[in-house]
Amino acid sequence: MLHNLRVGQFLLLEESNSIVGCVYLEKKSDRMYLGLLSIDPKQQGRGLGRKLMTAAEEFATNAGCISMDLRTISPREDIQPFYARLGYSVNGNVANSAGNSNGCSSAFVHMSKSLLKAQGAQ
Repeated sequence: MLHNLRVGQFLLLEESNSIVGCVYLEKKSDRMYLGLLSIDPKQQGRGLGRKLMTAAEEFATNAGCISMDLRTISPREDIQPFYARLGYSVNGNVANSAGNSNGCSSAFVHMSKSLLKAQGAQ
């Protein structure tokens, strides 16, 4: 996690002086990598994840990025539809070489979204 603090940035979502969500962003040339999206479990289902994603995309657009990239882990099929509803599409899978401690095989599912439409709308 210290590496992430050195090379990227975290966006925090606050309500009533409490952090209720965060997301990690790292610019890589003209693309932005998004990871570690997290919403307080007690606050989920209120649209805060969508709100944080909108802020992250705006941040990336303002940084001159043309695309946002993220990855999920294949057993978490429940979160891929969330990203798909936001316009992200699967563009590849890569085997998880680290493996799982529970013996399940997994792969990283790479998803991306073009930000060019958002840049053109400004």
